[in-house]
Amino acid sequence: MDLVHAIYEPAGSGPHPTLVALHGWGASALDLLGLAPHLAGGRLLTLCPQGPLSVALGADAAGFGWFPLSGVGPPAGEDALAAAVERVRGFLAAAAERYPIDPARLALLGFSQGGVLAYRLALAEPSRFAALIALSSWLPPPLAAAVAAHADHGKLPVLVQHGTADEIIAVARARQSVETLRALGIPVTYGEYAMGHEVTGESLVALSRWLDERLP
Repeated sequence: MDLVHAIYEPAGSGPHPTLVALHGWGASALDLLGLAPHLAGGRLLTLCPQGPLSVALGADAAGFGWFPLSGVGPPAGEDALAAAVERVRGFLAAAAERYPIDPARLALLGFSQGGVLAYRLALAEPSRFAALIALSSWLPPPLAAAVAAHADHGKLPVLVQHGTADEIIAVARARQSVETLRALGIPVTYGEYAMGHEVTGESLVALSRWLDERLP
């Protein structure tokens, strides 16, 4: 497996319902791992791959990203996003060989930049995933246009959560993303919370309940 990753393994031999969680810009494989014990009673095999790009955060700190940013908007080019998608596809293929994943109960989650990547991957292959979750993220219009032709979108349940006080990605972007998804015929559950660019206890409880229903 060519991506560094962290893993949470539930009890039992599996195959397990599985969540693949893609972190945001400047974070790491450990950033979302702490959510795993609190999701669906801790019964989800959770894989957290780490983006391949190094991000300088200061003199003594570094993080990682999936593709170069252009401000807080879409990636600098489709090629950069496509390359990131291929890295995650390769990771998923290798993970399926290595870990006891139930392919019929595989969900994809992305936070912030990871959400853009999750949108691109899951909407292009909606039959591959049992659920898609976008946290504090957005669906860039060019990306939506690129995946609009897929006829089986309606089978992919999507959860979008966003903070009304998000200082990185304005909540208006999430609202527009939800409108775009619904216009494509995609079933969306949308939640807004009094929070910033983060996951809080309230949003986590709603996320856990939603996943528990879709990954039985």
